[in-house]
Amino acid sequence: MTGVGLFLVLLLFDQGTPASQWRQVRWVDDGDTVVLSDGTRVRYIGINAPEIAHKDRPAERFGLEATAFNRKLVYQKKVRLELDRERRDQYGRLLAYVFLEDGTFVNAELVRAGYAYDLFRKPTTKYDQLLLRLQREAMAKRVGLWKEFPDQRGCFVGNRRSRRFHLTTCRFAKAISSKNRVVFKTRYDAFWAGYAPCKRCNP
Repeated sequence: MTGVGLFLVLLLFDQGTPASQWRQVRWVDDGDTVVLSDGTRVRYIGINAPEIAHKDRPAERFGLEATAFNRKLVYQKKVRLELDRERRDQYGRLLAYVFLEDGTFVNAELVRAGYAYDLFRKPTTKYDQLLLRLQREAMAKRVGLWKEFPDQRGCFVGNRRSRRFHLTTCRFAKAISSKNRVVFKTRYDAFWAGYAPCKRCNP
């Protein structure tokens, strides 16, 4: 094989050719994370599901339901992974869009059913518009976590660049430039616009 040929093979490998093969889900951690049969932990790109209970914090609203729905979708099933420009998160988990053999787009199904919301994060934005559309449909139908949504009125500050929203007291809110600053009257309005809550201030 020539040097150019070898380079192309290595490039294809790095761009996710192995991830496009069918893999089996061995375990479901929660609403947006699974473990494959080879031990690889996969975090779904573009969405965020409510958290289940951890040692330092209780389960979030609909965390158990989101986990159960994810398990029903993928547990012990074969999946195909599609990667994007960012490969790993801060915890070392593989970031992927997940598809079932029948073509079901798992990330999207969780949003459609109201068990996860759109999580915009550059540079992994390939399906962002689809996920936001499905989220708005779920919100309009009041399904899943949007059913009897505990909306909170007040003043929430969003960042147009990151598409995160914050409490006004959050230090990240105070650092937003005027050109990127947007104000929402309710949490529901922020979600509808495609903004996700800040993990630090948890608005």
